Amino acid sequence: MKTFLRQLRPALLILLAMILLCGVIYTGVMTGVAQLVFPNQANGSVITVTLADGTKKEYGSALIAQEFIDPKYLIGRPMAVSNLGPNSAEQAKLVQQRIDWWRSFDPANTADIPAELVTASGSGVDPNISPAAASFQAARIANARGMTVEAVQAIIDRYTTGRFLGFIGEPVVNVLKVNLALDGVILDG
Repeated sequence: MKTFLRQLRPALLILLAMILLCGVIYTGVMTGVAQLVFPNQANGSVITVTLADGTKKEYGSALIAQEFIDPKYLIGRPMAVSNLGPNSAEQAKLVQQRIDWWRSFDPANTADIPAELVTASGSGVDPNISPAAASFQAARIANARGMTVEAVQAIIDRYTTGRFLGFIGEPVVNVLKVNLALDGVILDG
């Protein structure tokens, strides 16, 4: 029994040291660095609007998608996690269901549906779509809101972000920001 306790003591001390080092100190340092270097992202990139009376209203995160299915809104990628391969029969069935949904949702639009509107992202919460996927929806949104397609497209263009450093990634449109602008919400900053 004495040997067991002698062996247990260093194991418990190492466990406590690792909890302190990895669970408290490391976490605190990383949180502090994130708050200093990337404060907006570290706090969730919350979209905040200052109202006429000076109060602030939060609408959601620019980094996490929200689901929109009303014809007057820009619709993002399907809100489902997917790790299905492109040759998967289950994936083909899901894509066909989504194509059928888009065709019934917007029967006047006979253009090819951009792939990202019928395939889910790995995270299921992608807040952005391509400019092509946004433009695909402009006529429907304009019709539902009594706006011109050009006015809708101008809002889409305003919330299109180019490639990082001019050459990394693809241009993207933030769905939530476009929808807030369509509703007449003036975003801070």
